[in-house]
Amino acid sequence: MAKLYFRYGAMNSGKSTGLLQAAFNYEERGQRVLLAKPAIDTKGDSTIVSRLGVARAVDFTIAPDDDVRAVFRRQAAGDDPDALLEHVDVEPVACLLIDEAQFLSRQQVDDLLRIAVLDGVPVLAYGIRTDFRTEAFAGSARLMELAHSLEELKTICSCGRKAVFNTRRVGSEYVFDGDQVAIDGEDVQYESLCATCYLEASGGRLG
Repeated sequence: MAKLYFRYGAMNSGKSTGLLQAAFNYEERGQRVLLAKPAIDTKGDSTIVSRLGVARAVDFTIAPDDDVRAVFRRQAAGDDPDALLEHVDVEPVACLLIDEAQFLSRQQVDDLLRIAVLDGVPVLAYGIRTDFRTEAFAGSARLMELAHSLEELKTICSCGRKAVFNTRRVGSEYVFDGDQVAIDGEDVQYESLCATCYLEASGGRLG
């Protein structure tokens, strides 16, 4: 049985790099993969961008109200929307890879499980668990509940300890209030910290 995998880590833990490496590994063996990410992640538009400078366009983006399984099946069928139903000669998809999976809804994560179990296609979802307030994203929380396999991708804080929390900076100041989603860019930056450094920066505040 194909499985749903959730590979998670704090910012800068190499999630996008790992996803692109996984895609390369499949394709090096002549297997077809599909790459996707939530449309809300506007960084790089329709491209997955690794902090190492590697980038690749996704095959589709996922809108907030999309039925992910239906979109996946259309993409898997290629130019023939009836191909999957008619069992015509279409190269099978060996794996579906999802970047920034924390931005998916709970229902969309349910769709990922259906793709793995009912369609027999492994799904590798990459994302962060919690926001800058240490609160879980809906997609990540559901992935923690449903995924067959959980793998933590590790990175370190500037102090050298293991980083577990994400902090938001506006200019040079850490902020601990605001909307859950603010895409990394010119005005907003993120930094991964260990628990000790996070509590020092927040004055002991969690959430």
